[in-house]
Amino acid sequence: MISAAGILILVVLFFALVTLFSTIKIVPQGYNYTVENFGRYTRTLTPGLNILVPFVERVGRKMNMMEQVLDVPTQEVITRDNASVAADGVAFYQILDAAAAAYEVSGLDNAILNLVMTNLRSVMGSMDLDDLLSNRDTISEKILRVVDQASHSWGIKITRIEIKDINPPKNLVDAMARQMMAEREKRAQILEAEGARSAAVLRAEGEKQSQILQAEGKRESAYREAEARERLAQAEATATRLVSEAIAAGDVQAINYFVAQRYTEALGKLASAPNQRVVLMPLEASSLIGSVSGIAEIARAAFGDGAAAPAGRPPAPAGNPQRSRLHVPPSPAPGTEA
Repeated sequence: MISAAGILILVVLFFALVTLFSTIKIVPQGYNYTVENFGRYTRTLTPGLNILVPFVERVGRKMNMMEQVLDVPTQEVITRDNASVAADGVAFYQILDAAAAAYEVSGLDNAILNLVMTNLRSVMGSMDLDDLLSNRDTISEKILRVVDQASHSWGIKITRIEIKDINPPKNLVDAMARQMMAEREKRAQILEAEGARSAAVLRAEGEKQSQILQAEGKRESAYREAEARERLAQAEATATRLVSEAIAAGDVQAINYFVAQRYTEALGKLASAPNQRVVLMPLEASSLIGSVSGIAEIARAAFGDGAAAPAGRPPAPAGNPQRSRLHVPPSPAPGTEA
């Protein structure tokens, strides 16, 4: 049997253990505990070992100070252009003041969730569908700014709000797909037309440059031809001047050579005409022979009087008229072709 003294000792030990456990509090990392003195908030316990006044102070709320995430459920939103879409998202927040988060709002998670949902519908309902689908970052930024400002007195910080999905109705998605296809076909046709126009411009530029180069080539050719004719005319003029000077000096052989050369060239041109096969004309053999004898006189004057004539061909006197040994066909009968 336990004596009364033993029972008293057990009771004292029990109260000592209870007092010890109620006095010493170990707060884990990432949490803050609020301390209440007879139900009134007095202070906040930080991570580590903390001592409370037994039977006077107690732990009120255990607040998680780490960043937390809330899943925003799917919301039906009607946009400004009367399109119905379903949208959902996530919200990230962190408690900065444990006492404010514990005593300034009841049901912190529910309060944040409802605040995000209402602002999500408000912001997305003020936009057109096209802007809604292409400006998710803008929507998230607007909702974050409004929610963070509204929840500032709760001792929390809304770090991020992200839109996960925006789902328009199926018929609206099909219409948007057709619109996208039509827009892409339009762009393709525009690009094709611009390519054809660029090709036509380049071809025109090429033809222009070709014509310019051809014109420059013709101009250069004409310039060269004119220069050649000018030089030929200068040579003719120089030859004529030299012959004239020789004639003025009394050199008869020079004029005989000049007349014989011109006469021979004229006969050659008549004989090589492309539009006639037979040349019929009277010839004075004495004139041609006189021209040839004139050339012979020039040669004798150049090489001396003792130059021998070619073997087997005695020179004919210059002034002896005789019939030419060239074959001159008789005149054709009237009505026959020449």
